[in-house]
Amino acid sequence: MSTRRPIAQLPDLLISQIAAGEVIERPSSVLKELVENAVDAGSQTIEIRLEAGGIRRIAVIDDGSGIEANELSLALTRHATSKISSLSELESVHSMGFRGEALASIASVAQLTLTSRTREATHAWSYESGMAEPIAAAGALGTTVDVRYLFDQVPARRKFLRAEATEFGHCIDAVERIALAFPEVGFRVFHNDRAVRQWLPATILQRISDVLGEEFNEHGIEVNAQGGLISMLGVVTRPTASRARADRQFLYVNGRHVRDRTVAHAIRSAYADVLHGDRQPSFVLFLQIDPVAVDVNVHPAKHEVRFRDSGAVHRFVSQTVTQALSGTAGTGGYTAPASHQSGETFHPARHPTYPGQSHPAGEQQSAPYSWQSVAQQPLHLREGTAPGYPGSSTGPAASAQWQPLYQPLNEEPVTWPLGRALAQVHGIYILSQTAKGLALIDMHAAHERVVYEQLKHALDEQTLPQQALLVPVVFRVTEKEMALVQECHEQLLSLGFEMAAAGPQSMTLRAVPAMLARGDLEALARGVLRDLDQIGASRLLTEQRNTLLATMACHGAVRANRQLTIEEMNGLLRQMEQTERADQCNHGRPTWVHWNVSDLDKLFLRGQ
Repeated sequence: MSTRRPIAQLPDLLISQIAAGEVIERPSSVLKELVENAVDAGSQTIEIRLEAGGIRRIAVIDDGSGIEANELSLALTRHATSKISSLSELESVHSMGFRGEALASIASVAQLTLTSRTREATHAWSYESGMAEPIAAAGALGTTVDVRYLFDQVPARRKFLRAEATEFGHCIDAVERIALAFPEVGFRVFHNDRAVRQWLPATILQRISDVLGEEFNEHGIEVNAQGGLISMLGVVTRPTASRARADRQFLYVNGRHVRDRTVAHAIRSAYADVLHGDRQPSFVLFLQIDPVAVDVNVHPAKHEVRFRDSGAVHRFVSQTVTQALSGTAGTGGYTAPASHQSGETFHPARHPTYPGQSHPAGEQQSAPYSWQSVAQQPLHLREGTAPGYPGSSTGPAASAQWQPLYQPLNEEPVTWPLGRALAQVHGIYILSQTAKGLALIDMHAAHERVVYEQLKHALDEQTLPQQALLVPVVFRVTEKEMALVQECHEQLLSLGFEMAAAGPQSMTLRAVPAMLARGDLEALARGVLRDLDQIGASRLLTEQRNTLLATMACHGAVRANRQLTIEEMNGLLRQMEQTERADQCNHGRPTWVHWNVSDLDKLFLRGQ
């Protein structure tokens, strides 16, 4: 039986090392704290010198406001800071640092020397932990913090550090995160006396390009929105530039790099319709929120924040990113490699009607067709049978389905953004002539997006027509699938499916959504059952519902090697022009590419 120890005050050194355990994990943690202090000091240029990946030395030299000589020793004591002085200031923090623990924590696990000179001082002053008084030193305006031999006196912590190259990589990551947030500040990084990074003061977009590469901005969509007390600007990348890892996701709240589940989920939901599988989007986003509405005093290392109204933040971010992804459809991201600057631009939501297209003199112009009315109708409807025929869908919504959506109008002709179909290539692609060149369209991927958006709209408006099958489809199922149909009967009906048992291991499919009636019905039913099994039989949330609709759209879209007429091809192009996000399918693949005439000229060396 152990003896009871009396309660006692911990020694200051032990307290400092406990605090260091919360703030200082590795060299990159030290570097982050020191560079943030340099930014808070109003620095215009920050120089960083590392040795052995930061394990042997980390020096941060800035040209900021400096520290008074009589405050140097105080700067190395715990909870000493110039950033805040009252509870009200803590609740509305504007600076990067505010705890007053960083320098004291670092000094407790490493050898730290602080050298600083203010504008009023005639020379710099230097102080090291344990010294009685600062001593005069040479130094320019600003502060130099020199940290050496990290964790040498704490072997238990030292052995957890990784190889020099690994620690150096983490240090570069830390500097990049801060450099992105402060493009007006210049940064220079040296490793073992060799220059490895330099970023001059620049605009936000230029700094993003400097740090992450020009390719990031080439695939990027600029975001700039404001709503009430919150605003957001930055860059999100197109779904086709997605990555296997989430290593290029930078979120800043009031200039502070953070990890936040609320915002991460909002961004993920905005990409839900266009991102394939486990692919990850890339983004650099800066949220500006009234400091009173966000709590930064959550994590010792300041990696997390807490929003007073997380629901409002989620809605704002999700809607803003969704609008950015929808509103720039086709803008330069899918141009053929011949030129990265010649992408055809069109905005689906901004083209409510396309009454015609200019043609060469004497060329006959055919009336435009609705893709849905021609390519997706059952054969008897395409041949003119009226709604109400046995086995067809009925009601106003069904009637609207087979009426052409594009009637010739008595208006001046306009140029269709996706042009006029010329031919079908290998049964997979549509070749189209546009006003500026040629477009190549993946007909299955494009139609999949069109059908998916139509399904979502129909369900939202509660106008999804159901079509009874003249010849029901019977297919074998497992006992689990049989139970799932019975359990999810209401959900299936709401999606337009009518299924019933035809035997112990047989299922009869009697009705399907009308717009999917020409697809592979057995594969469609099995895909929906598979998704329902994964989602569960509970009430379908929006994301879960959209997963089902994406499966339905994939099975309902036109397949490769189906021969289309010119009218059917044009009908699909016109539908794409009216559909949001029509430049990518539900899995994030591009649906079309474009070549300008100048690109084609280069292929044949015309004019050279």
